[in-house]
Amino acid sequence: MSSDGSCRVCCRGLYSCNWRHPSEKKRRRAGCWFTVVTLASLLTLCWMYICLVTFNDREDVNWKGFTLLKLWVNWFMVLIIISAVLTGYCILLLLFALFQVALREPLDLHWLHKILLVLGVVFIALGVTGITLQWRKEWPTVLLSLQATSPFLQIGGVGALTLLSWLVFQGFHRAHRVGSKVLIIVVFAVVSAAILLCPLLIRSPCLIEPEEIPPKPLLIGHRGAPMLAPENTMMSFRRSAACNVTAFETDVQLSKDRVPFLMHDHGSGFLMRTTDVKEKFPGQDVSHSTNLTWAELQSLNAGEWFLKTDPFRSVSQLSAGEKETAKTESVPSLHQLLQLAKEHNISVIFDLKNENQGNNDTLDTINTILKSGIAPNLVRWLPPTQREFVMETAPGFVQVYDNVSDMDKEGGRHLNVKYSTLNTTEIRELGLRNVSVNLWVVNERWLFSLLWCSGAGSVTTNTCHLLQDMTQPDWTLAPGKYRIIWITVDLVSLLLMFAVFIFQREREAKKKFSVWNQRELSPFLPSE
Repeated sequence: MSSDGSCRVCCRGLYSCNWRHPSEKKRRRAGCWFTVVTLASLLTLCWMYICLVTFNDREDVNWKGFTLLKLWVNWFMVLIIISAVLTGYCILLLLFALFQVALREPLDLHWLHKILLVLGVVFIALGVTGITLQWRKEWPTVLLSLQATSPFLQIGGVGALTLLSWLVFQGFHRAHRVGSKVLIIVVFAVVSAAILLCPLLIRSPCLIEPEEIPPKPLLIGHRGAPMLAPENTMMSFRRSAACNVTAFETDVQLSKDRVPFLMHDHGSGFLMRTTDVKEKFPGQDVSHSTNLTWAELQSLNAGEWFLKTDPFRSVSQLSAGEKETAKTESVPSLHQLLQLAKEHNISVIFDLKNENQGNNDTLDTINTILKSGIAPNLVRWLPPTQREFVMETAPGFVQVYDNVSDMDKEGGRHLNVKYSTLNTTEIRELGLRNVSVNLWVVNERWLFSLLWCSGAGSVTTNTCHLLQDMTQPDWTLAPGKYRIIWITVDLVSLLLMFAVFIFQREREAKKKFSVWNQRELSPFLPSE
């Protein structure tokens, strides 16, 4: 072992935990497991990419976990950590395998690695199945993300292809059978063509001339500023007003005595996540908003949960005074929000959570709005139920629709949809029709930049304090410049791979010549 280099010893030990050369049968099995390691590494990279681009909607996963387990935990962060560890493990294992190949060491994968690889593949399969069955709306997000990342992924792919060409050409020149050589070169050529030429298919709104970049989308505070204060509290809305939002987004329900109040969760246990209802009213039925009076709702604490659970890992950014304020927040009424909106000249857009249960929430909500004295044009009416009645009773309200067909049918000019509902071309076309398109919920910079370049009018966001500081999209590039970049990168890669091919061919030829000389001259050399 003393004659072995430290790199050789390290790779052999970590990959196989075996110091002996395996039999020919083991070598064949080892080759199969090398393929498994490669595929598992690619799978984990793809899975990690999916996790990162869906991070924008992490609260959907956390909310699903809460509804099932009645326990508020950052489940998505747990998923991210497990996926990152799995991805790092598979990539390191693949690197050790490639070093083994370069050092001509046997590829005898240890049984523990085999078990962990199988468990990793099962974990990813369960994750993909879970998304498909429970979170299917996230697949459009993955496809949308490629418009923001594909130019960079292609350049990274070219770099990886260039590096791997050393091992590919080494295997090509060492192969003894013509069929093996043909198979290696054909597969490598197909993969190379796909990676080098894929920019021909890349379409991104961020590939745009500088003078054509649309105006920055306006910001709407999703339940206020829920990263800086407990959601749907007056503190949260005041913090979003400081971010210069153009509208407050919230959710309205009505109490037992018909007072509209702000609360997103509804249905069974609707107060459990964000209030101390279990402690204040133990054993009482609170499965519906009409089970409690407004006075009882006001007695609930709606802020301590935020400090205890830290849902966005942002509590550490608050000052001591802000934490004290958050600790004493209560459930606000719609009237309180309207007064704040009127004071700052900010619009209000909301959902009516129980409007389809025949309890006349629409009429009571309209009356509350009209009595508040807020300018009608600051009210963006989103609930579709009884829209005709609303238009007759309060014609000054701005009517906002949740789908294009209803909007076109009624001649509307305001649309509010999930960001993945429309593709970037449809967003741009609606903008050209003077339709104000608001997209929810947009938290990540890459997504905001992509929708900015697409021409979105506004976005609903949890991160208004971060997005307000952006003065331009994270990246834009003129199509002509991008074309020059990818052609240059491809040509440099082709030249390097050609040089590697020639070098490997010459080196293998010298080795064969040296072996031939030793074999031919051995009869004439003196024996030791």
